[in-house]
Amino acid sequence: MPNEADRARRVSVDRNGPMLIEGPVEIVREDGTVATSDRFVVAVCTCRRSRIYPWCDTSHRRHSRPPEAGHREGDDGSHGAGTPGDQD
Repeated sequence: MPNEADRARRVSVDRNGPMLIEGPVEIVREDGTVATSDRFVVAVCTCRRSRIYPWCDTSHRRHSRPPEAGHREGDDGSHGAGTPGDQD
């Protein structure tokens, strides 16, 4: 599945989510097998927790984010990552 030569393929990267790639796409896995999608935008898993890897199934949402560099979890009295706007 060759890319269209007249335009670049757009890839959007979110640090806490999947990589969004304008489709259609082919992904060559480590074992050499190829996963294909004809969708106009494809969410590719970057956390490796997806049950349908290499595609994202939003498994990243069920796990807390790692603490920021220089900030240890619990230093502020919290018990992990909460949702933005949560106040004790």
